[in-house]
Amino acid sequence: MPADAPLVVFLGDSLTAGLGLPVDQAYPAVVAAELARKGKPVRVVNAGVSGDTTAGGLRRAECVLTQRPDVLVLALGANDGLRGLPLADTERNLRGIVSKARDAGAKVLLCGMLVPTSHGPDYQRGFGALFPRVAKETGIPLVPFLLEGVAGRPERNLEDGIHPNAEGQKVLAANVLPLLEPLLPSGAR
Repeated sequence: MPADAPLVVFLGDSLTAGLGLPVDQAYPAVVAAELARKGKPVRVVNAGVSGDTTAGGLRRAECVLTQRPDVLVLALGANDGLRGLPLADTERNLRGIVSKARDAGAKVLLCGMLVPTSHGPDYQRGFGALFPRVAKETGIPLVPFLLEGVAGRPERNLEDGIHPNAEGQKVLAANVLPLLEPLLPSGAR
């Protein structure tokens, strides 16, 4: 990998970390391999931490951004939603991460999440709406639903039915790639 290849940091939770899989099967590594195959090598940092929330991501953002990424892929919020955390807090945290990333000179790609109706239909609707709102109001691209094609598909998930298996991670990579590629700088750093 060329030392001056663009740097992409994936700030996320267990979905990004690739829970239960070798790190080279997690979608950030799959994205890097696909871009290399296309002749667009990137350096990737998988900053996925299992169980992390948007609040944890906001706390980690400054440290992660000291690496001076060209692009930050922001894939947090699933744990906020599963825990029923206040929507206003989740939104404020996402906006804070976007702001810190921009201040550090990084472009941002936001990955949207959806949640089941465990906390009621109003919460479910509100949660699903906050990602498009943050993306629109901050002018950043959005992967509408990171788990599109994986959620609810047993053959693409581990036995827990929540975390993608190796095949599911490939689908996540395919969901991210079309929106990530245009954000990458055309030349070396």
